[in-house]
Amino acid sequence: MKPVLPPLNALRAFEAAGRLGSFKDAASELHVTPGAVSQHVRLLEEWLGASLFERHNRRVELTPAAKHYLAEIGPLFEQLSAATARYGTPQTVSRTLSVNAPATFTLRWLVPRLAKFRAGHPDIDVKVETSNEPLESLKDDYDLVIRGGPDTFYGYSMQPFLSEERLPVCSPTLLKRVPLRSPGDLREHTLLHTSSLPRLWPDWLASVQMPDLRPAAALTFDHFFLTLQAAIDAIGIAMGPTALVADDLAAGRLVAPFAGPRLPSRSYCTYVADEKSGDERVALFRSWLEREAIVKSDASRNARGSRSSR
Repeated sequence: MKPVLPPLNALRAFEAAGRLGSFKDAASELHVTPGAVSQHVRLLEEWLGASLFERHNRRVELTPAAKHYLAEIGPLFEQLSAATARYGTPQTVSRTLSVNAPATFTLRWLVPRLAKFRAGHPDIDVKVETSNEPLESLKDDYDLVIRGGPDTFYGYSMQPFLSEERLPVCSPTLLKRVPLRSPGDLREHTLLHTSSLPRLWPDWLASVQMPDLRPAAALTFDHFFLTLQAAIDAIGIAMGPTALVADDLAAGRLVAPFAGPRLPSRSYCTYVADEKSGDERVALFRSWLEREAIVKSDASRNARGSRSSR
């Protein structure tokens, strides 16, 4: 008869939490978040059809039945560990750093710089996944998450590393076809919008006292990186985030027709679960992001006034 076994990851999370008396300490030992431990324990409780812990605010306590269960399965994990040490081949500890970041930021800022990080840290493999979901909605565990901020989340440390503003940008080819000498000339142009950021153009036009300006046309995209690509391809004018278009401004693929005004924007920040903040890989990646941001801030300042320098 085939043995009936509960989910082993859930069983491991229960054993660690029960032995240590803390979801947080169990998460630190297993290199996951406390939320992940809680989810595994809940899964095991559903599988068993019984409660395993009594939850009291920030502490947990085993139920009487769970104490007996832990007493029986605890030695089994010790036996498994001993058997593996005798017959198994030790594996190298993973050096993969998992990162989750917004798609446009990843495409236009992070990816072009990752080769530098790899050159300086060839022993660390970086796994990047993109998402615009709020931090608290992410289903998977990541070593480091990049989002806007600064925001505060319980159980996470936060560090801002890259600030930006927003201003109109377009291709120099477009300006050769249709000059743009003042904000009023936007009536002759196509304004590029992103559906998730509908207020960018209205707010900028209001800042130049032209809230009722009607452009020649408008084009809306569902992703911001598509909006910026359309600007590079001389389709229209976009509200460009300075941090993400600095390379294009420096290379001449885009120009900023007006020195200002610039709309304020949220900074890019790193968010790391407390139990991972001491991880050397995380610390190295955070420091590298901050150094790259300083270099890019200098480039962005050098790109200001690009219209007057043409």
